[in-house]
Parts: sequence; structure tokens; C-alpha cells
Amino acid sequence: MKKISVLFATAVLSFTTLAFFAYKQKNQSVGLSVGDTAPELAFPNPDNKILKLSDLRGKIVLIDFWASWCRPCRMENPNLVRLYRTYKDAKFGKANGFEIYSVSLDQNKADWQKAIADDGLIWPNHVSDLKFWKSEPARIYNVNSIPMTYLIDEKGVIIARGLRGQALERALEGLRTNQR
Repeated sequence: MKKISVLFATAVLSFTTLAFFAYKQKNQSVGLSVGDTAPELAFPNPDNKILKLSDLRGKIVLIDFWASWCRPCRMENPNLVRLYRTYKDAKFGKANGFEIYSVSLDQNKADWQKAIADDGLIWPNHVSDLKFWKSEPARIYNVNSIPMTYLIDEKGVIIARGLRGQALERALEGLRTNQR
């Protein structure tokens, strides 16, 4: 009887462990790496119009995960504005121009809109599902801290991630200079 109890306990433990790992694997976003195709994003802008990432194909695109309440994000915004002005019409080999697709992790629409205006975020591609850390775009891209960026090429392939400040500027200048 003792042997059957041990076998039963082992079987239950094994099943539970397998079920846990299967659940975790199914419900955990896979991290994205350089060379991966950037997953599609299609979310509402402040006017509730759906903006699709794929509509920006043909350009170098920076996907910028940020929020109005994120101090490091807000400190980076003047740099993004400067880079956008500098590179929006630049030639990058086969890519025509540079765009920013801003994904906000805000939960308050008024705060999000105010930050866009206050920081002078002049590019047209601002989206948010207003779900804070339960944001669907953040889940898709496995973003668990902000600011976070993904730089994608004209075909939608991730060519760099986590770039800010001078590192982002060097990457953009390198793309323009190298005329890939």
C-alpha cells in the first residue's frame, strides 16, 4: 500500500509540474531579438483611430514604449523630437525616412494627451490601449520596463533594441551613412 501511495504521489507531482510548465510556456510572451520580424501592432491613437505598425513599412521605425508618468521616458522625449526632425526625411538605402511609433502605457487618456502636447511629440503615430502594465502591445513585445525601444528596418525586421540617447543617434547615423 505504501508503494502505491508513493507512486501515486510521484505521478501527481509529475503531472502538476508538467501542467505548470505547459501553462507558463503558453502564457508567457516570447522575447523578441534582433533579426526577428516585429509583430504587428494595431491600436487606437488619441482620436480612437487604429494605427497599424505595418502601415509604416518602407521606413526605419522606432517603436517607443513610454508613459506620461515615466520620468526617464519624459527625459528622453526631447532627444526623440530632435532625432525625428533630423531623420524623418532621410534616405537609409532602401528605406525612405524615419518614423516613431509611440506606444503609451498610460491608463488616463488626458494625461497621455497632455504629455504628447507638453513634450512636443510631433510625429503622428501615438497609440495606447490605456491598460497600464496590462497593455496588449507591451505583452506582445514582452516589455516589463520603460522606456523600451525597438528599431526596425523597412521590411519590419528588428535591427536593434533598447537604444536611447547617443546610442540611438549613432545607430540612425550609421544606417544613413552605410546606405544598407
